[in-house]
Amino acid sequence: MITIYHNPRCSKSRAGLKYLESKTEDYEIRKYLNDPLTEKELRTLLTKLNKKPQDIVRTQEQKYKKELKGKEFTEDEWIKILAENPRLIQRPVVEARYKAVIGNPPENIDELLK
Repeated sequence: MITIYHNPRCSKSRAGLKYLESKTEDYEIRKYLNDPLTEKELRTLLTKLNKKPQDIVRTQEQKYKKELKGKEFTEDEWIKILAENPRLIQRPVVEARYKAVIGNPPENIDELLK
């Protein structure tokens, strides 16, 4: 089963979902702003993405620009920040059993469908 962490208000997330829909019916949608990831879920997702927490931060968000930019945080601190502020997570993130990708551009999702 594939899970797409989706924000319906984001055009990139909508494009990723549309692309996923065109490729498979075997997926579920998690609206992660309404149902935020726990720190444990974030750690698992980061392992599948093969990324550090700071690698998936949306640096164009106001919260980042006003409160976080230029500051140093440990990985544990970043995970806590992302869990408490899911809007800061790149989107969409698409997760399969052993791997995950950031679905921007949507063609990245093909890596999960091989």
